[in-house]
Formats: sequence, structure tokens, C-alpha cells
Amino acid sequence: MDIHRSRFVPFPSSAINALAFSHADPTDDGKDPECLRLAIGRANGNIEIWNPAYGAWVQERVFCGGKDRSVEGLAWTQEPDRKDDQGRIILGRLRLFSIGYSSSVTEWDLATGLPLRHSNGNHSEVWCFAAQPKAKPTPKGSVAQEEDASQKLIAGCADGTLVLLSTADDDLQFEKFVARSTAKKARALSVTFKDRKIALAGFADSMIRVYDTRSGYVIRNISLGSAGPGRPKETLVWNIKCLPNGDFVSGDSNGDVRIYDGRNYSHIQRISGHEADVLDLAVSRDGTMIFSGGMDRRSCLYTSNKKSASGMASQGGKWRKVSHQRYHDHDVKAMATYDGAKLSILVSGGIDTQPIIVPIRQFGKELSRGLPALPHSPPLVSAPEARLMVGWWNCELRVWRVKSRDDGAERPKVVARLALQGDENISSATITQDGGMLAVATVREVKLFQLVETSLDAGSGLRIKKLEIPSTVGARIVRFTPDGKWLAIVTATNETRMARIIRSDGPLDRPRVLRKLLPLPRLPRDHPLQDSLNGSEGRYGRSVTHAEFSTDGTIFAVADLAGHVDTWVTEGHEDLTAPEVDIGETIESSADDDDSDDEEVSQERITFLGQRWIRNPTAHLLPCLDSAPALLSFQPIPEDTSHPEPNGKPAFHPTRRNPHPHSHDIPETEHCLLIVSADGQLHLFDVLAGRLSEWSRRNPPSSYPSQYRKLRSSAKGCIWDVSQQERIWLYGEGWLFMFDISRDLPIPDSAAFDLASGADEAETRASKKRKRDAAKENARKGTSGAGDVVPERDAPVTKLRKYGSGQYTAQPAQITQIALHAARVTTETDMEYDNDHSALASLRRQEGSTSHGVNGVVNGDPSLTSLGLVEREGKQDALEPQKQNQEHWWHTFKYRPILGIVPMGGGGGEPLEVVLVERPSWDLDLPPRFMGAHEG
Repeated sequence: MDIHRSRFVPFPSSAINALAFSHADPTDDGKDPECLRLAIGRANGNIEIWNPAYGAWVQERVFCGGKDRSVEGLAWTQEPDRKDDQGRIILGRLRLFSIGYSSSVTEWDLATGLPLRHSNGNHSEVWCFAAQPKAKPTPKGSVAQEEDASQKLIAGCADGTLVLLSTADDDLQFEKFVARSTAKKARALSVTFKDRKIALAGFADSMIRVYDTRSGYVIRNISLGSAGPGRPKETLVWNIKCLPNGDFVSGDSNGDVRIYDGRNYSHIQRISGHEADVLDLAVSRDGTMIFSGGMDRRSCLYTSNKKSASGMASQGGKWRKVSHQRYHDHDVKAMATYDGAKLSILVSGGIDTQPIIVPIRQFGKELSRGLPALPHSPPLVSAPEARLMVGWWNCELRVWRVKSRDDGAERPKVVARLALQGDENISSATITQDGGMLAVATVREVKLFQLVETSLDAGSGLRIKKLEIPSTVGARIVRFTPDGKWLAIVTATNETRMARIIRSDGPLDRPRVLRKLLPLPRLPRDHPLQDSLNGSEGRYGRSVTHAEFSTDGTIFAVADLAGHVDTWVTEGHEDLTAPEVDIGETIESSADDDDSDDEEVSQERITFLGQRWIRNPTAHLLPCLDSAPALLSFQPIPEDTSHPEPNGKPAFHPTRRNPHPHSHDIPETEHCLLIVSADGQLHLFDVLAGRLSEWSRRNPPSSYPSQYRKLRSSAKGCIWDVSQQERIWLYGEGWLFMFDISRDLPIPDSAAFDLASGADEAETRASKKRKRDAAKENARKGTSGAGDVVPERDAPVTKLRKYGSGQYTAQPAQITQIALHAARVTTETDMEYDNDHSALASLRRQEGSTSHGVNGVVNGDPSLTSLGLVEREGKQDALEPQKQNQEHWWHTFKYRPILGIVPMGGGGGEPLEVVLVERPSWDLDLPPRFMGAHEG
């Protein structure tokens, strides 16, 4: 494989301005909520939704922002629980709100990723806001009868006004002013609720004010005093947080963290923990730990030396700073904590764009961990035949031409630039294989362009011509078939539509889009999981995240967050003499061919030039994945695969008795669909047969290399190399893996057993494994949601002295050294889990006599040359790959961080050629940072 290692894509950095967890506490039964999510707000207006997944950390959704739309604050609320007609409790729905350089608060639709509503009110720009705590249930188990059981929002404005917003009745309305602007019009910089009635607000005039939200009465004015000589006259109170015992803490522009008594609102203690402004604070659930982040890049930890019997910090206890670390390379602007049953983590973010996960309960015993800062879906596509690569960010798109190795090692050249009119960021883009057409989507609309060479010189620029397309709503995903005849559009409301494009052979002829769009309905699914995120309809889980065409353009597949896969196939054959759009009579068909409840829906039968898209007859046979899909990709089929015509004649034509004839032929060639789930499992499906491929059945996760199973980040994309071998090149943000699916992976030695006598036993153990609950499966991972455990050589050690009979003796005491957190130990259940899968895999391989490489030995560290992998950088010559390769798999971690990998070249049996784009952190365009007196 010939690699163009490149860093020419100027993908801009986007600072993290806000962080918020959807839940503050575990559920009533003491477990972490299954629907726990983390929202990350960035400076470009995007909001990312992350699923902690018990430490796996999966980026599920990205709500696209727009020009000059920065997310400056985030808050979650949950509607009160209610009972249905059968008396069953229905959990309240989660709601997400944001602010950003405007006078309104925005609520987001979690299912579509679009703004749902905006608040009203005659007030100035909102600088901060907070959600009211949830109403606590009474001893009888029901929520206390109050005027409103929903969670209200309080917003602080630029002129010092405090506004109360109501979220009752599934709405967002202005309720009243809690405080009017003062004579100085001091900005309200931070606000929080002490309880459901009392609110605390920090201002830019060195004051903290305590309000009764019911009457607007100012309970107490707390002055931070003078900052001292040589410092600004006013102290900015950047953040306020409340402790569970009623006390509260503030961080200000002097770098001080101040603790206050919650009973009489008096100042207790001041700690100078930072060399510059303290921008955000976070506290643990039991109130024994305080975290602060500031402009000096420090993340500091404070603990109290006096605790109550319940373990919480009590009033009057002294706080001290015990640690500070520089996890970030720039200002730390936002912090959020979740301290639950298993997950106990602090998330911090700032200008350096990367979220950092720090353990709370296991602080010092586990390592911190950085989440990927680049988008999970690579903002890169390519036209291999034209050697063009397209990259996009915000509202801008650029097209590069990559020279072949025969033309020398010339740097890729920008041949076209495109800046979309409007304020919305680009959500998706796609280009045809020959580089003739380009489609760009935002949340508002889809735009189609034709790319034309400005001259006969292949190295010249491109002229962009806009094409007419039927009016559509915005799209989340757009995809072209390789020949550019079909354009698939996945809307923000998760509807799939297909557009037919007429392309002529002339390079100067303009393509045109037929006015009719074909809707592709998905299979109805059951929603067994009823939680606060999905609701009763499971709308969030049904959000489409991936879509892909097969290489011959006859099959289209989509996958959603719940793990469901839907596929459609083309019916009939293209006939240029047939009507362009033939709409048959409306027919009645059941919603589901197999599990129908006699409910029928109307559906138009639309045929384009003798072809139409229908649901794959075996689509219902594809199983639901255990976790969300990370990528979707079809294996390329041989180029010499012929597409038979009906009896060698064109398609059918209308007659008087049959006014809408059409062929019912569907593709017969085997199409393999690769789905990599968020937990790293490789699922290779035979789409038309509706079953797992033989390779997937013979190679369970237990046979994957240990290096692959230990990866901390999910796959972002894949490249197929089928020119000489059947290889899959998977890549994440910091890794690159190759699997040869023409041969089986070696089975671990620990799974060896007697096939003749152990078949039934293996099946029994596999059945027991399937009965294990999710708690045991999650316990296998063994961390609190942050990084790995600290190595034993670096972990602190505690000495325990044991004395006999409870009395001190003069004899030397027995001293035992115990590591605070030992490395993860493989349990007996883990061994059974691997052995079960390996046993089944061995049985399946024994049945198939054509499997290769079952007993092969893997070399875990092959050279690049032995794999035919050549890295081209500068003027180095590409080496010829070896034809014979004996490696089952290969990996490297030398490329990081990877923005994306796209294929390049026209194929034709030549070695695979790709462009690997990196975006290193030191190459980010960041503003100057605050430099402290020392960098300790």
C-alpha cells in the first residue's frame, strides 16, 4: 500500500466552552443510568453527545452549529415521572439547553439534532444559566406537591439581570425577573441553584448575591473585597458551585478558590490555587473533593480534612490543596463531574480542543485519559479516478488534486474552493468516483454541484457549477453511488430519500436531477428500552448515523444508534428508452412483511428508467448489534462482474393491460457488508442472504489480536485492499490495523481443547455466557471510566502494621505492602468467555475444509515492506509491494492523530494508494496562552 502522509488539510481547532452530564446522581437502585450522556459545546457552535458506555466513550451524535454561533453553556433537565393508564411509571424525558452570544436560551431536539425552540423575554444577552435541582420524592414515594414539579432555568444577563424561565408543559417560556439590572450594570458571570428556592449569582463587581427566586428578595450581598495593590479594581466571579452540605465555593479572576458557609453565607476560607483566573469549578457527589481549572492550564484538587459521619464534608472543615496537574496545553474553560456507582470521573476541556477524563474516587490510582478531539466521522471524501480529495469544515469546502507517484512527489494542490451561503455548518459531503459531481449538505438544504476542468491540463483548477435539485429539507448524510446516478439523502428527521440523476457522456453536458424523490421506509422496530433518552418511541436510538452504497450501486444500507441495519436493493434494469419517472397506482402494503399487525400504509410505486428501489427481502434477517455501529462499508466486488439484462433485451414497456410494467430482478452477486461496532467487533454480513459471513463465524472477538482488543478508541473508517489479497485496513484516531479476511485468525493457545469430546460442553458454556447480565460484562473492563490503572511501579504503596491481641508488642510488627490499585486480573468468567467463543470457532473451522491459516503463526511486528506498505513523504520513491504476504494482521501507532484516510488512484489491479491526513496538536492555530512564573 502506497501512503501519502499529509498534513495539508487546515482543519481548524474548535475550543471546548461547555460540558454537562445528563444526570447528577445514580438511579434510586444505586446504579448508573443506562441513558447517561455527556454534552460538549464547542466554539464553532457544534454540540457533541458522548456515551460513557462504562468507560468505552462513544461519540454518538454531533449537532451542527453555524457561523458565529458559539456554545457558551449547556444544561440538562428531566421531566417529572408520570404513570400511564396501567399504573406503570414512565420516566421523564431528558431535555438539553444551550446559550451562546444571544438573548435567548435554545432547546435542542435530541432525535433530530435541530433547535427545537428558543426562549423569549425582553432582556439582554445571556452570559450564564443553570438548571433547578430535581424535586425530591416524599417519604411516600411521590414527588412533593409543588406549584411546578418541572425544573426551571435561571439565566444571568450582561446587564446584571437574572431571568427565570419555565420548562413546564413541554415548553420554554419567560416566567419573571428575579433581579433587575443595577446602576453599575455589572455582568452576571455565573449562577447556580443552592436548592429549588435559593439561587447564587457571581457578578463582575466583586460581589456574590443570594436571591430567593420566589420573591426576588436579595437574601445576602457577599463582597470579595479588594484584590490588593497592582491588581484590577474589580474581581470577576467566574464560577460558583454548591456542595451537598449547603456550603458553596467560588472561583475568581485573582486565581483564588473561596469557600463559604451555607447557613449564614459567611466567608470561611480562601485558597490561592492558581496563578491566573479560575474559569470553572466542579465538586464530587459526596462533597469531599473540589476541582478547579484556570488560565494557567492547571487542574487543581482540594480536599477537606473534616467529614461528617455520612462521609460528606461538614461545615467548618478546613480545605487544602493536595494536587495540581497540567492535563491541558491551554486554558481550562469547562469542567463537569459524574460520581456514581461505577463511573466516577471528572471531564475537563478548553482551548486545546481535547476532553480529558480524570478519575475521582480512584484519583492517583488510575491514569487520566484524553478523548479524541477530531470528529468521529472523517470530514474527507475522495474521487479516486480523478485523484481528487475533498475536505470540509464549518461552512467551507476545498478540493485538492493529489499527483500520482509517476508525476513525482509534488505537494497536493488546491484546485477548488467553496464557501456556502448561509450560517449553517456543513454536515456531510460526497463526490462521485470520477470527480464529476459534488453534493454538500447542511441542516437547512442540500446543494449539488458539477466539477468541470478549466482546461485540458489535468493539473489545472476546477470550475464549480451549481445544479438544480428538488427542494428538500436539510440532510445529515448524503451519499453518491460510484457512477453518480443515484444520490441518497438522509434527512435530519431520519428519513431516507433517493434522487435519480441523469448523466450524459459529454464532459460539458450538465447533469440533471429528476424532480421526484423516492422515499425509502425503514423496517419498524420494537423498542424494549424505555428510558429518559429514548422515550416510549425510541426516537433517539433510531437516529441514523451511517449510510453506504455498495461498489456497484445496487444496494444501499443505513445503521442507527440502536444497532439496527436497514438495506434496500435495486429492482429491474436501467432502460434509457423507458419513462424517466413512472408513478404507478397507489398500493396498500403492510408496514412490516413479517411482523405485521394488519396495519396498512399507502405507498407509491415509483420507477426511474425501468428501475426502482425496494426493501431488501432479507433485511429483517440482519440482527441488531449489541452496541452502536462505528462504521459501515461494503467490500468491493470484482470489476468484471456482469449485470445481466432480461433475455438480452431492454426493460419492459407499458401496454394497455399493464400500464406500469417493470422487472422484478434483483442483484444476485454476493455483497459483503462490514460493520464495526463501538466495542470493536467486526461483523461481516452477506446482505442478500441475511446472515453472517463464514469469516465472521469462524473468527469471534476472542480470536482478535490482543493489541486490537486493548484499543481505547473506536474505529473511524476503513479502506479495502482487494487488488492482491482481501485486506481490511481499519483506522482510529491514533492507530492503523490490517486484517486479512481471506484467512482465519489464530486461536489463542489457552483455548485448546479436545474437539471430539468437548463439543457439547463448549456449546453449554456458550449458552451460559449468553445468560450473563450486563453488569458482569461491564465488570470485565474494571475501571472507573477514566484511563488504565497506574502501573505497579508507579502506584503509591501503603504499609499496614498488624498487632496480635489488639496490643502493641515489642516484637517487630508484620509489615505488608499493598498496591493501592492492582492491575486488572483475568477472572474465571473471562477465561470461560474466551474459551466459549474459541471453542465454537474451532468447531466451525473444523467443519469447513477450505479455511486457510488456521494453524498459522502470527508475527506481531512485521516490517512495512513485507506488507507492501510504503510511506511516501518528500521525494522518496515508492517500493514495489511483495506479492506473497504471510501475515494475518498488522498494526501501527505511528500515525496520530488521524483526521481521515481516503483511497486514491483508478484501481485496475494496481497496488492500493491512499492519502493519510494527520492533524497534530502542535499544528493547531491556537491563541497565545497565559505563561506562569514557572511550569511546574
